[in-house]
Amino acid sequence: EYEARTGRMYKPLPSSARRKNIEFEPLSTTALILEDRPANLPAKSMEEALRHRQEYDEMVAEAKKREIKEAHKRKKVMRERFKQEENIASAMVIWINEILPNWEGMRATRKVRELWWQGLPPSVRGKVWSLAVGNELNITPELYEIFLSRAKERWKSFSETGSENDIEDAVAPVADREASLELIKLDISRTFPSLYIFQKGGPYHDLLHSVLGAYTCYRPDVGYVQGMSFIAAVLILNLEEADAFIAFANLLNKPCQLAFFRVDHSMMLKYFAAFEVFFEENLPKLFLHFKSYSLTPDIYLIDWIFTLYSKSLPLDLACRVWDVFCRDGEEFLFRTGLGILRLYEDILLQMDFIHIAQFLTKLPEDITSEKLFSCIAAIQMQNSNKKWAQVFASLMKDNKEGDKNHSPALKS
Repeated sequence: EYEARTGRMYKPLPSSARRKNIEFEPLSTTALILEDRPANLPAKSMEEALRHRQEYDEMVAEAKKREIKEAHKRKKVMRERFKQEENIASAMVIWINEILPNWEGMRATRKVRELWWQGLPPSVRGKVWSLAVGNELNITPELYEIFLSRAKERWKSFSETGSENDIEDAVAPVADREASLELIKLDISRTFPSLYIFQKGGPYHDLLHSVLGAYTCYRPDVGYVQGMSFIAAVLILNLEEADAFIAFANLLNKPCQLAFFRVDHSMMLKYFAAFEVFFEENLPKLFLHFKSYSLTPDIYLIDWIFTLYSKSLPLDLACRVWDVFCRDGEEFLFRTGLGILRLYEDILLQMDFIHIAQFLTKLPEDITSEKLFSCIAAIQMQNSNKKWAQVFASLMKDNKEGDKNHSPALKS
């Protein structure tokens, strides 16, 4: 531009001269805008200088705005964190001094249920989970040690033989399910990989191995199923070893978990059907959208139910889901699923089959407790004045009547 205007060729200074005049070289964006040009270039016009000054002032003002906004954001986060810590501390005192000593009398009161909904303080979480899950199986720490010893014997025999036949036995669906001990090794390293504590050499690796191994010997009819490692890992993080095993065995003995882990297709279909009743009731537009793509609940619900959301949600949020699940039972697992669909309804309505399946298989990592639980709270678990248990019981009754109508005895 300079050459075209003046008709003269611009000859750059030799590098040595440029090094001497280093003070004229722009050292930053600020310098580039504000500083006068080097002597060997035409000076800025007044208009250009004013424009550059204005641009600089705008940049500084924008930077200050951003800085103030970030400072306010940091203060807000700190205030919320401080408030949350205060709430947890005060709730902990109530749980320890008032609720836990009078568990049976207080657990169902409105005050306790409301406090429970807010999430359990980490210091009492394990204790409350144990009490809420119960111990209908009457498992003792001594019984755990017996089955752990049996598991260790199995591991020893596997390591000594190490033959291909053992591996074939390990994946056999009908043969000795205790042989699924070998499959546990494959899954432990995949459990919360970002935490590293369950990886080989980590502090909880052997503990998780022990709990899962003991369970496969305790319930060879169920064996080890993928997803169990996540449930056991969450319990280990909140309970002592034997207590974690007792809670684990009793939790997996609940009707919903037993149906899924034993792959009882008939029962699983009932759960999916009940879920769809409340899906249509709460989110009719999304329900029809899913129907138009023949997208059935099993595509996304199985993984959520198998791991009780511990694989799908951030760990702290999954623990809060577990808190209310221990309070409300299986119904809350399906209510949480509807809460997730409600939270992302607008996004999901814009997606096709493949993208919906991918999205629900790997949920966004920035999902927050406040947003999800406000969506869960908005879900009504009532259809035509029937609650979850009544809807599910009705589906079971219809199934039994259908079986009678199709029985060979009636036909004959």
